[in-house]
Amino acid sequence: MSDLTALILDRIRDVPDYPKPGVVFKDITPLLADHAVFCAVVDALADGFEADKIVGIEARGFILAAPVAYQEGAGFVPVRKKGKLPAAVLEESYDLEYGSATIEVHDDAFSPGDRVLIVDDVLATGGTAAAAVELVRRTGAEVVGVSVLMELAFLKGRERLTGVETRSLLIV
Repeated sequence: MSDLTALILDRIRDVPDYPKPGVVFKDITPLLADHAVFCAVVDALADGFEADKIVGIEARGFILAAPVAYQEGAGFVPVRKKGKLPAAVLEESYDLEYGSATIEVHDDAFSPGDRVLIVDDVLATGGTAAAAVELVRRTGAEVVGVSVLMELAFLKGRERLTGVETRSLLIV
């Protein structure tokens, strides 16, 4: 186990039965509150990728993606839940365990040829990340990778990102 992995594990709090019974929520707020660990996570999320734009997926992905964009000298682009963006959008729907959801991005957020890194806190079933990849590609931009703090491997989300470099700082 790497030093960074140990630091991350020490600062993620399990909250049982949240948001519903049987779910163990992975609370990253203790990690965010530790300046040194937060900086190390931001550095690691960006390491090895060259991007013009950094996508942050609502909502905790914003917290991680914005400092990655700042550090990399790249633009930050929010991908939001349906109905939250004020201008013309592109949207992509995807299936959840119980139903479906839709995410959106402004239709002018990317230019053809932009290199885009998608950043989020957790890769679970992969539906949201795969939808974000599709949104970026529809604009003619290139997805250089998906970089996440934590991957819940038992949900096999990585399988939905075939052909996309996917990095997880912690796999549980």
